[in-house]
Amino acid sequence: MKTAHKKVLLIIPSKIIARGIESVLSELGEFRVEGILSDISHASEARLRNMDADVIIIDPAVYDYMSRMNGRARLAEYSGAAVVALRTIPMDDEQVKLYDGTISMYDDPVTIVRKLRESLASHEETPESEGHDLSQREKEILVCVAKGMLNKEIADYCNLSIHTVITHRKNITRKTGIKTVAGLTVYALLNNLIDSSSIEL
Repeated sequence: MKTAHKKVLLIIPSKIIARGIESVLSELGEFRVEGILSDISHASEARLRNMDADVIIIDPAVYDYMSRMNGRARLAEYSGAAVVALRTIPMDDEQVKLYDGTISMYDDPVTIVRKLRESLASHEETPESEGHDLSQREKEILVCVAKGMLNKEIADYCNLSIHTVITHRKNITRKTGIKTVAGLTVYALLNNLIDSSSIEL
């Protein structure tokens, strides 16, 4: 039985590089590019909310230097997909840690697919023993997410680093199996973590 393609969204400013990656993934068949964005504008963010991608491949160069550390955090606001950085610019260790994986323009096609597979597996991995038992801090973060707060706002509100907030959000997604903000909001409501009057509509 043929398995379904994993859906990929590319956020890459260079059309040549984007088309090259699309061609490579098309040849190998496991992953299929469903959309290509050249930036991370408000219009692009609106498309991100509506796309059900499994993997987002992003060139961190779409962000200016100051935004680069927050770029991954912004993507988490709009999508539950695994996010893989395409390394076209130097990235320090702290930046690399923000992503589920990285690929290089110099990787061969088989290596790219292997890295995407590993990034997706790492992103989706859910230890059965953990179930839905959220820590008190994770519940606090979940309530903030349900109230429509962005990662930076949550970090400021909870006096945490953005990286720590992202880690908590990954754990929440891993434990609940819910990737979208809307889904997490429903989860918070059903588990009496938040009152419907607290939610921005």
